Amino acid sequence: MWKIVVGFVLFAALSLFVIMKAGDKVDMSGEKHGADAVHAPEAPASSPASAPASVPASAASSAS
Repeated sequence: MWKIVVGFVLFAALSLFVIMKAGDKVDMSGEKHGADAVHAPEAPASSPASAPASVPASAASSAS
C-alpha cells in the first residue's frame, strides 16, 4: 500500500515540475482544424550523396 502512495507522490511531483517548467506554453486544446491549425514546413529531401554506399558484389564475395 505504501508503494502506491509513494508512486502517486512521485508522479504528482513530476507533473507539477513539468507544468511549472512549461508555464503558459502548453496547448491543451486538442486537435486543431482550419485557420487555427499551425503546420511546420516540410524538411527538404536529402541529397543522394547522403545515401549509404552499396558494396560491390565482387568485394562482398571476396571478403568471406
